[in-house]
Amino acid sequence: MSNQPFIPVAEPSIGEQELIYVTDCVKSGWISSLGEYVRNFENQFARYCDTRYGVATFNGTVALHLLLATLNLAAGDEVIVPSLTFVATANAVRYTGATPIFVDSERQTWNIDPRAVESAITPRTKAIIAVHLYGHPADMDALRAIADKHHVFLLEDAAEAHGARYKGRRVGSLGDAAIFSFYGNKIITTGEGGIVVTNNQAWAERAFFLENQGRYNDNPYFHPELAYNYRMTNIQAAIGLAQLERIDQLLAIRQRNAAHYQRRLASVAGLTLPPAMAWAENVYWMYSVIIEDEFGLPRDAVRARLRAENIDTRPFFYPVHTLPMYQTGQSLPIAEDLGRRGINLPSASTLTPDQIDRVCDMLIQIRSKK
Repeated sequence: MSNQPFIPVAEPSIGEQELIYVTDCVKSGWISSLGEYVRNFENQFARYCDTRYGVATFNGTVALHLLLATLNLAAGDEVIVPSLTFVATANAVRYTGATPIFVDSERQTWNIDPRAVESAITPRTKAIIAVHLYGHPADMDALRAIADKHHVFLLEDAAEAHGARYKGRRVGSLGDAAIFSFYGNKIITTGEGGIVVTNNQAWAERAFFLENQGRYNDNPYFHPELAYNYRMTNIQAAIGLAQLERIDQLLAIRQRNAAHYQRRLASVAGLTLPPAMAWAENVYWMYSVIIEDEFGLPRDAVRARLRAENIDTRPFFYPVHTLPMYQTGQSLPIAEDLGRRGINLPSASTLTPDQIDRVCDMLIQIRSKK
């Protein structure tokens, strides 16, 4: 094992303002779901996404479940999702009783393939969930055309893509509604946390009602429906508000780091670098590469060599249709191939140029000694 310092895949960037806001929150006594930081964070993050309404939640998974519940998804309904995504995308569909329908990815973007979506539409389809995988937007115009043609909802799982743009527009504003995650490894964090954003006032009000135990503010102990306690705490929101004030800086660092990786790795045979379509602005939540056959070693062997040098990595997500509770017998070859070959390199906003050089030097050395 190397004596070199450990380089993590992702860690939060926490500054002085976060401490100031959290201290103020604690001193105020408003540390649960009531307090000015929650409402301020909801409003400001929604505005950042160019949407009108935000409903903050305890984490990103419940944000997606809350959104689907708001839209009355239920048993017998189908929701088309990419198989190459974090399992929470499918789980949230299943929580409602609806069925996730898995489709393959595009080779060039790693995102949901609109052609596969079109083929998967049935009379039971109620929604399409576009996941902006690892920070690169999905092809939303193509998906919007399909959704409109078949009169189904188009939703964004933007958990990994804060600030990303599609044809100049920020993700979160491209579908009928969207969710984001603020887990500790995300571009901005609240520790745990999530949010639903939308321009639909009725949906926002319904989501707030459902996440608040199904009650109205003017009659707080009357609960006319089965609902949830999915609320974000004021402490979480205090951290999030400070993070949001720094989001442009954090995104600029990720762009700089991605450009550094690109310069160092572009000529390394056997590495496919992250997608960067002309119509998209990738925010590189993860700087991810594909280990091709030409590299000379399989993905897991590369990860083991890097781990021995105290460099942390993560594999791509298992395609969800291959997981035990979702196995369908489908063959989705692009998702399966990407899932087998993909590796997430250190990507945090705290990453330094020297650390990037160390990662790149090791990748080049591993290839030369295969």
